[in-house]
Amino acid sequence: MPTAQGSFTVQMTPLGEPDVADGLNLGHLSLAKVFSGDLVATSHGRMLTALTPVKGSAGYVAIERVNGTLQGRSGSFVFQHSGSMDHGAQRLSISVVPDSGTGGLAGISGEFRITITDGQHFYEFDYALPG
Repeated sequence: MPTAQGSFTVQMTPLGEPDVADGLNLGHLSLAKVFSGDLVATSHGRMLTALTPVKGSAGYVAIERVNGTLQGRSGSFVFQHSGSMDHGAQRLSISVVPDSGTGGLAGISGEFRITITDGQHFYEFDYALPG
């Protein structure tokens, strides 16, 4: 399975006021990313967050449409995110939604990993494409 690597920038914008009750903060944000490296693309999506009153414990889900070029093949696909922090211990799953690929990326599948170093976002994307 090939691995694409590179970096990305991300902009998150709150959509409305958070729902705060009993120390829990539920938020809704828009996502906008610009990818460089083996994946040259932009993306737009929506994120739902849950921040608890316990420092380092939270959760989020997101759906993100990616449009661009991966290793010379152009099209789009959708990432599905699920993440949590349990007293600072992180779990993150980002995968391609089955059958979401279009154009030259039709049939794509894969798993996406993020590393943040000194505030900069890097990715590794293990993917498969037909043909």
